Amino acid sequence: QVQLVESGGGSVQSGGSLRLSCVVSGYSYSRAVMGWWRQAPGKEREGVACIDSDGTTKYGDSVKGRFTISQDSAKNTLYLQMNSLKPEDTATYYCAADATYSWWLLLHEGAVPRFQGQGTQVTVSS
Repeated sequence: QVQLVESGGGSVQSGGSLRLSCVVSGYSYSRAVMGWWRQAPGKEREGVACIDSDGTTKYGDSVKGRFTISQDSAKNTLYLQMNSLKPEDTATYYCAADATYSWWLLLHEGAVPRFQGQGTQVTVSS
């Protein structure tokens, strides 16, 4: 059974930083594209960042240069370092895992990652 458990969300002022963590257990596929997506009330789902088995990373345009995705294979943990946070970053953030990029590429069309966490709230105040 695959489980993704996020932590690290919270409230921060504009310009501040947060680091999200996602502990992944039970994932046994040979390939992985893991990452983060977010959704704010009344807004479309948005891909934040992802990393594949080769270490290739991709970022949403709105977070490039501010957010960094990384992983610690020994700890089976995915991280999202978020710096220079803005009020528009306020959303529920979900950790995702899949064997392909399909969820990342088709998120705006309703694609759902094969596995995802329960979500963690990030609130940025101005």
